Amino acid sequence: MFRRPRRNRKSAAIRAMVEETTLSVNDFIYPVFLIEGSGKREEIVSMPGIYRYTLDSLMDEIQECVDLGIKGFCVFPSLGDDKKDKYATEGHNPESLYNTALKQIKTKFPNIALMTDIAMDPYSSDGHDGIVENGEILNDETLDILGKMALAQAKAGADILGPSDMMDGRVGYIRDILDKAGYTHVSIMSYTAKYASAFYGPFRDALDSAPKFGDKKTYQMNPANKNEALVEADLDISEGADMIMVKPALAYLDIIKLLKDNYNVPITAYNVSGEYAMLKAASEKGWLDGEKVMMESLLSIKRAGADIILTYFAKEAAQILAQK
Repeated sequence: MFRRPRRNRKSAAIRAMVEETTLSVNDFIYPVFLIEGSGKREEIVSMPGIYRYTLDSLMDEIQECVDLGIKGFCVFPSLGDDKKDKYATEGHNPESLYNTALKQIKTKFPNIALMTDIAMDPYSSDGHDGIVENGEILNDETLDILGKMALAQAKAGADILGPSDMMDGRVGYIRDILDKAGYTHVSIMSYTAKYASAFYGPFRDALDSAPKFGDKKTYQMNPANKNEALVEADLDISEGADMIMVKPALAYLDIIKLLKDNYNVPITAYNVSGEYAMLKAASEKGWLDGEKVMMESLLSIKRAGADIILTYFAKEAAQILAQK
């Protein structure tokens, strides 16, 4: 035989030389959860090893991650019902737990990339990403609230804003508000192809943000659709998105590749809570080697075309990569 592909696999050194896809700690953004109070961290039952942190404890966690080389963090707030209302007003309160925390985190860690979440659901008494009237999610009326949230987060020191709401036109609306206010340097990482997925369950447990009625299928994408992701990407990029995201990741590797093949902007993938939880559960049962399937899963996301991966595995993966 003239060609023997196994010659390029015969030793660890040669396999490393011809390796096509490489994971790096620079690929990761670590999602973290913020709660009120002090001196506490609460493990999320459906996400073993992941915690809700008070701000002081979160600072310690971020420091540990920075020491491992992690540079990106996305903060999500978990609020009590007393801070929620129909119009998510706490979401753009400059003195809120969230916006105050962003300021303090960025002050203590000026060199990290601090990402935020823009959506009404953590602050909404309805649990939806938009204003609800008579059982309907109002798109254009919601944009005003999202714009206020974006400006408050930019003022608090955010580097990257993550509109996760899937309202039509929100990227352009937010970009216009930021630019007019002088925040031209603040990036937008749009949740471009965010699917109405069953893999979000543990995240909603973490934030207590499940919809109080119905579902999110009128604004999040149908899992059956692929070409629709191109429509969303065209719109988001034309409206000023600096990076575009696919969410979830593992069940949508084809969508990651589709966007990578068609757009010259960084592609992000969100390795979501359910994807994390199912690997952790199988590992705890002894059915899978947790460390190996974690790294293989992350590698598959990178191989599909993701430049950036939001993942709850970021800290564990960084520890493993540091040993190589």
